[in-house]
Amino acid sequence: MFKTLKNRTPLGFLQLKHDKARLLTAISGIAFADILIFMQLGFLNALMDSSILMHRNLKADLVLMNPQALNWTEMSTFPRRRLYQAKDIPGVASADALYINSIKWKNPQTHQKTSVMVVGMNLDNPAFDMPEVNQNLDKIKLPDTFLFDRASRGEYAKAIESYEQGQTVTTEIETRTITVGGLFTLGASFGADATLISSDQNFLRLFSKKQPGTVSLGLIELQPDADATQVKQALNSYFSDLKDVRVMTVEEFIDMEQSYWATNRPVGIVFGFGTVIGFIVGVVIVYQVLSTDVNDHMAEYATFKAMGYRNSYLLGIVFEEAIILAFCGFIPGVLVSLGFYSLARKATALPIYITLLRAVGVFIATLLMCAVSGAIATRKLQSADPADIF
Repeated sequence: MFKTLKNRTPLGFLQLKHDKARLLTAISGIAFADILIFMQLGFLNALMDSSILMHRNLKADLVLMNPQALNWTEMSTFPRRRLYQAKDIPGVASADALYINSIKWKNPQTHQKTSVMVVGMNLDNPAFDMPEVNQNLDKIKLPDTFLFDRASRGEYAKAIESYEQGQTVTTEIETRTITVGGLFTLGASFGADATLISSDQNFLRLFSKKQPGTVSLGLIELQPDADATQVKQALNSYFSDLKDVRVMTVEEFIDMEQSYWATNRPVGIVFGFGTVIGFIVGVVIVYQVLSTDVNDHMAEYATFKAMGYRNSYLLGIVFEEAIILAFCGFIPGVLVSLGFYSLARKATALPIYITLLRAVGVFIATLLMCAVSGAIATRKLQSADPADIF
């Protein structure tokens, strides 16, 4: 078999090489389709990844939330006493409140107002497994002092540099002046440009109209020998008649967040639809090239048929062209996408990266689009009769 392949004349490659302008057009078209797919997948995955940045850093085994809560940026509240009630369930070690709300604040550098997510937590039992946050707990015990995410989206370089040089950085939220007491690294999301973390007391000072007896999220830590599934079921059973809380594992909370952005928000649907469009664009471009090539060489194909070659041999030539185009188009596509990813990452502060799994997936999609195009382009070839041509 390998000897046969080695001695086989690469007719597909020779035909593509013969018309260099058509070859470059095909490669450019496939590269464009791959870039479109890469960018759509990149933004879609950035949407999914950025939406759960806080979730993945939660120091909890289970979470309590209002059943009407949609996602992290649209949390409904529930009575704080539910946390005290949860402590009565065997296996629960602690239950602490987390306060979450978004607000407009004035950028200390540009003085423009941007969307900021504000999080307040119990400093005696920090809510996040983030060393940069937990090392600055003493600072945010001070009134109106917050930790600021250095990876936020926007022009904060000067403010961050000023803080790192030991200068006091203050800004305004509503009518209140707050102080940046420390920095941590998280990243922006589609729901917020920046994140501020502080104590629950500072949160309640900032949002003075919020009732202290209501919380956004309950963080439950279990005893070392407790089974999370059993405790979750016990809690849901305990609260079943109240209808104002539900209990989820952190993994379920993450799945809920990603599902919300993927199916309930237009942005997720648009990125998914854009990926399909990119695939269709690639199929159309490759089909046009291969179809034109088949028509231009119909006499040669008919000659092969007259000489006794089967349709499978002729189809192999077209599929050889399709595979060559897939390889040649994918390489510039992934290289250009790397550059676009870098630009998008700097401009949006979103986690946009090309992973090995995504690159392999797009390459397989490229092979598939070229194979589909080749299959469509060879329909006329299979029905061609040498007698009709000569």
